[in-house]
Amino acid sequence: MTYTELFTDPKLLLCLIAIGLLGRLLHNRYGHELSSIPGPFLASLTDFWRLFLVWGRRPEQAHIRLHQQYGRFVRLGPNSVSIGDPQAIQTIYSPGSKFSKSDFYHVQQTVAKGQPLFTLFTSTDDRFHAKLRRGVSSAYSMTTLVQFEPFVDSTTSQFLKQLNTKYACGSGTICDFSKWLQYYAFDVIGELTFSKRLGFVDNGRDVDGIISALEWLLNYAAVVGLRNFGGSSRGADIPVQIGQMPALDRLYLKNPIRMALSRLGWTSSNTPVAEFARKRIAEKLDSEKLVLQDGSIASGAEPAVRRDFVSRFLEAHEKDPSFITKDRVLALTVANMFAGSDTTSISLQGIFYYLLKSPMDMDRLVAELHAQKANGNFDRDDGLVRWDQVKDLPFLNAVIKEGFRCHPAAGLPLERKVPEGGRTICGRYFPAGTIVGCSAWVIHRDESIFGTDAEQYRPSRWIEASEPQRRLMDASLFHFGAGSRTCIGKNISFLEIYKLVPAVLLRFQVRIVTCPPYQR
Repeated sequence: MTYTELFTDPKLLLCLIAIGLLGRLLHNRYGHELSSIPGPFLASLTDFWRLFLVWGRRPEQAHIRLHQQYGRFVRLGPNSVSIGDPQAIQTIYSPGSKFSKSDFYHVQQTVAKGQPLFTLFTSTDDRFHAKLRRGVSSAYSMTTLVQFEPFVDSTTSQFLKQLNTKYACGSGTICDFSKWLQYYAFDVIGELTFSKRLGFVDNGRDVDGIISALEWLLNYAAVVGLRNFGGSSRGADIPVQIGQMPALDRLYLKNPIRMALSRLGWTSSNTPVAEFARKRIAEKLDSEKLVLQDGSIASGAEPAVRRDFVSRFLEAHEKDPSFITKDRVLALTVANMFAGSDTTSISLQGIFYYLLKSPMDMDRLVAELHAQKANGNFDRDDGLVRWDQVKDLPFLNAVIKEGFRCHPAAGLPLERKVPEGGRTICGRYFPAGTIVGCSAWVIHRDESIFGTDAEQYRPSRWIEASEPQRRLMDASLFHFGAGSRTCIGKNISFLEIYKLVPAVLLRFQVRIVTCPPYQR
């Protein structure tokens, strides 16, 4: 048979394709050193198993069940393993471990003018990450953020005013509290980043559709229903999973042709979050007269009245313009908008949800807060509280930590690549290049750490535990990550949460009207 006949015979061609596909699947199943690690059979054959798992939503619940069934190690893909042992955190995520981030994080990079914007979260280059973190870390320290308290107070006051006007005072109107908490988190980030609210709380709506755009980007990065991309018809939705198969991103959102055309100005590849941030930076710079006619950042210009995050990023640009470029200022601002709003909103929603589902815990927390007020420890006339007044309250601390434990914001394992030479993790060797990771949802339910009732929401565990056990539980909380890649903005979340929860509960009596299953 000639080559022409070989490749023109449909039956033979289909047979060859089937043989090649079968060979690939067998290699995936048995050709790795992971073949002895238990897990779903289909997961060992193809990453499409992960695709459909995440596509179906709530993958963290499936991960919990899989670890309950198979133990500490679960194979989630041909070359991917989820590790459910808290001791693995130190090995994988500690500084100097040399476990780099996987390609999953490339998918989450926003794009401006045909160029991906590298941030502390999306960069996979550890040296770049370390240098960038050193350049901006002081802006995120708690010492600095306490200076931002008036910014948080400004949004909190307006938030309480809106709730009081629209839903209290006998209005009888049901409040979609989840939506308003997201508005609150976005406006606080606006205050901290640009020195002004962005209008979410004031107008009670999604300004410029940025929340929807962010949800789209998060969907794209994780399970991705490419809704309304380039159009408005829901009938044109194209569901596809990118986060679990990052190579697809380079064929779609970041394909070289689309990126090149954007760099030439023939089309736009700007993601909405980047465009939103760019406009707000321009507004701020224009208002402070820090922009020259050619669009460059003016040197020695009039300083900002309030040293918000953009001001601090611009100061870093002035100190090291070759590294903290104007595009990097934009990237840092995008990261603030991206990471600082949605995750805090999710955490706030989880904390209030569990409190509302646990009336006895709600009553205990309200009693603690009112006792502090009766003792004169809350001395503000506007009903707000200061960080230093609430950060050490025992039951408030317990409620917030238990909320973090029961509903961490990230629902997927934080993936890392095993470095050259391989590594032994929790007594098991993994070859170089293996994708490993821990999920906070799994780690936070470890009974050896959090007790035999780890599946239950019970804030009192943080008060009843002995001091050594409490330190162990604290060290095992994984909601902000761990090591050098710990979320740099975690203090922003702490500041918002510790101030808002008491402010709401001191002002209002909150209860659930309807209680559908809680989903994110």
